[in-house]
Amino acid sequence: MGKRRAEIDDRFKWNIEDMYPSEEVWDKDLERVLVLAEEYAEKSGTIGDSAGNLLAAFSLRDDVWRLCEHVFVYARMRRDEDNADAKYQAMTDKSQTLMAKVSAATSFFVPEFIQIPSDKLEKFLAEEPKLRQYDYVIKRLLREKAHVLSESEELLLAKLGEVLGATGDIFTMINDADMKFGEVTDEGGNKVELTHGNYIKLLESKNRKVRQEAYEKLYQAFIAQKNTLATTYSYNTKVDVISAGIRKYESALSAALSGDNVEPSVYDNLISTVRENLPVVHKYMGTRKRLLGEKKLAMYDVYVPLTPVDEEELCFDEAVGIIAEALAPLGKEYVDIALGGIRDGWVDVYENEGKSSGAYSFGSYDSMPYILMNFSGKMKDVFTLIHEMGHSMHSYYTRKAQPFTYGSHSIFTAEVASTVNENLLISYLLSKADEAGDLSKKTYYVNFYIEEFRTTLVRQTMFAEFEKRTHEATENGEVLTCEYLSEIYGELNEAYFGSEVETDDFIRMEWSRIPHFYRAFYVYKYATGFSAASAISSLILTKGQPAVDDYLEFLKSGDSNDPIELLKIAGVDMGKPEPITDAMKVFSGLVDEFDKLTQ
Repeated sequence: MGKRRAEIDDRFKWNIEDMYPSEEVWDKDLERVLVLAEEYAEKSGTIGDSAGNLLAAFSLRDDVWRLCEHVFVYARMRRDEDNADAKYQAMTDKSQTLMAKVSAATSFFVPEFIQIPSDKLEKFLAEEPKLRQYDYVIKRLLREKAHVLSESEELLLAKLGEVLGATGDIFTMINDADMKFGEVTDEGGNKVELTHGNYIKLLESKNRKVRQEAYEKLYQAFIAQKNTLATTYSYNTKVDVISAGIRKYESALSAALSGDNVEPSVYDNLISTVRENLPVVHKYMGTRKRLLGEKKLAMYDVYVPLTPVDEEELCFDEAVGIIAEALAPLGKEYVDIALGGIRDGWVDVYENEGKSSGAYSFGSYDSMPYILMNFSGKMKDVFTLIHEMGHSMHSYYTRKAQPFTYGSHSIFTAEVASTVNENLLISYLLSKADEAGDLSKKTYYVNFYIEEFRTTLVRQTMFAEFEKRTHEATENGEVLTCEYLSEIYGELNEAYFGSEVETDDFIRMEWSRIPHFYRAFYVYKYATGFSAASAISSLILTKGQPAVDDYLEFLKSGDSNDPIELLKIAGVDMGKPEPITDAMKVFSGLVDEFDKLTQ
């Protein structure tokens, strides 16, 4: 069994008490949000009367959402500590209900705002200079004008918001709280509980029987719930499609991209560019098969490291030391802030019973930029930590520089900040191996970098294509049964991995265990972010301080413009296909180099 949370040293837990010293204070803030929401609802019908009224509406809207966000984040993070804890489940439910009420109370604003005549709005902006803070918000609202419904319709949708988001919560409960995978036998012959946290570690075992048992037992649990999971995902997709139709978007994809002002061609270009380069992936799988000495690769063979270096276990403090050196090109200030954050309790480090799987950076505008992870002592965990620290540092710089209005950032830009950090880490590790003349370590890290490309740029593009196909199928009236979903996924798996790898009935069920699918058209941003970060990290390492200055300016920009415009500050244009093409060229070069190094 995994450790109970109480058994883990407090030094390795996030300092969530910094948000709320007690649940009583949290309860008071929850009640305060309800009061503010009622005050806001009373402004209905008045925001277009004067410049002062409009400013007050913008300002109070920020205030109510700022506090509501703080309340929700605390409850959700507490639940993530232990998804089986009924108290924090209840608090999360209450905060989600609260968010639905705030959505309802503020829902009149957008339909009322877009009815203000343009000449009147210009007059308001001239009369009240403080409204200029909302220039980009106004621009974005006017751009979405065609997709805003009447006030009564917006209120109805806002009230349904909690229900419409239920499928994601249902999946989380099945995946993190209810589902058990049983025990497997590890390399030492010991019976260990199979969990989300140790699954990949077991797939990296040198012992093929260990890998196979872990792989099959995990998927057997999902297969046992296959119809429930298919129904849950199907309704999640239907919500996306119906919501897009209600708001008069051409498709669910168009609706999802609209907020970032990204054209569907950017999404399609990602898929087509990666598709064109799949022979490189297939070549790499051939090299993997050769090095493992197998006649045919199974899906449980695709994660096992191919070189013997890096067998030692890393403790968390050692991981932090590596990160500090790797991030040095970003300057002393950046490194000092990151290390100070780790000391002050930004990071929840180790797995415990009931803790949410995976990793994330989270927080409210007024909290620390927290990090959840499940550290197991491998180099992969160092990459996870530096990745999430990129997100958290992005949040830190943004919140220092921007008002709450622009204090967040789109996923499109956030994934750049995290992946720049990863690229700096791999560059650092490769340079250390070269300095030492350590060919085995160099081979290991080249392979590691290949895996980062494969699992981020290639794998996430495969996920993106799956989402596109399932949503288009729903739009065309297809029923997303388990068999249908598994057929689509199986076809994609065969296309992306090639003939060197066997696609079995287990991997055809992989769609059923991907949490990001419950936030549609999200994963493509990992792939575009990886490509943008490849270009930016190259600029930082080759041009030095001027590129660092540009990059830090980008980190401070928050959500103050469209993502593609913000990335131009850092020196990359994601509206063009070149960043994807260039990233795939780097990937191809790494595969060729690895093939030669391992002959």
